[in-house]
Amino acid sequence: MATFTTVGSSIAGISAAVPAVRIDNMEYELLTPSEQQLFVKTTGIRYRHVAGPGQTTGDLCYAAANQLLNKLNWRAEDVDLIIMVSQSPDYFLPATAIILQDRLGMKKSSVALDINLGCSGYVYGLSVISAMMQTGAFKKALLLAGDVSTAATNKKDKSTYPLFGDAGTATALEYNRDYEIAFDLNSDGSGQRAIYIPHGGIRHPIDATTFEEQTLEGGIIRHQRNLWLDGSEVFNFSVREAPTSIQTLLNFTGTSADEIDYLVLHQANKLMDETIRKKLKFPAEKVPYTLHDFGNTSSASIPLTIAHACRDRQALTTKWLLSGFGVGLSWGSAQFTSHQLVLPEILYI
Repeated sequence: MATFTTVGSSIAGISAAVPAVRIDNMEYELLTPSEQQLFVKTTGIRYRHVAGPGQTTGDLCYAAANQLLNKLNWRAEDVDLIIMVSQSPDYFLPATAIILQDRLGMKKSSVALDINLGCSGYVYGLSVISAMMQTGAFKKALLLAGDVSTAATNKKDKSTYPLFGDAGTATALEYNRDYEIAFDLNSDGSGQRAIYIPHGGIRHPIDATTFEEQTLEGGIIRHQRNLWLDGSEVFNFSVREAPTSIQTLLNFTGTSADEIDYLVLHQANKLMDETIRKKLKFPAEKVPYTLHDFGNTSSASIPLTIAHACRDRQALTTKWLLSGFGVGLSWGSAQFTSHQLVLPEILYI
């Protein structure tokens, strides 16, 4: 457990972009009509936005970042730090953040780097960028978080295919010594195979067997370059560890649940998130969801939810509590206060 506070960065705005193509899970032919209804009821996921051919995580994050810079009246050349969180980068190399530094028109003296994390990635990315900013060396920064998770799912895999959507987000931060962000971060690599893609890395390169489909229990079909998900293990891990992390952070900051305006959870599925909410005894009106319209968007899910479901708070002072949990296994929580947060409407591209 790592519980700590960074000082010197405030969040100025959050924007999000999703593909224009929308998929309806009530039309997913591998589920019967009754199975479709049960799936939507338990997961909360009706629609998902899916990237088209050649549409990348970088494209989605670029659109979100460009929109946010315009809304904030920031010049790209004044941003001196850009961090990209994703597990579906545009290329094996170079880092997508470096590509976007040039694409956005940022100066060459900017620092740009990628972080390879998924479900917990936004919270981890926020910790890294705020820790760098507290040195005072960076005055304006962009945290990009997004994934094209559908590129790794198999349409024949009814246990994972209907869960995931694609999205890219941008969070703008500026240096201010009057602000602080508190974190609780954790990891457990012994659970690495609960959510993973077996082939395609250095340990298991793509070979002649990679794309041979396997039929598993329940008629699930996958190959070794698809996402493999152990749903029961992930559920048990999440409902055990996420509430503990959230409560640890509240204790660390001396904050009561009543003082929090929004608890924003990684949008895994409705049953999982509702179990976490009820364990913490948070009222439903303080826990927003975007699962119905966007599905599980991995590293983008927390900022996407803030940008889409919390726009009524953008002119107000708001106390936020965030929690991400999943692939790794890794999990973490963050707490901060925002003032007049800029939240543009979602882009559909």
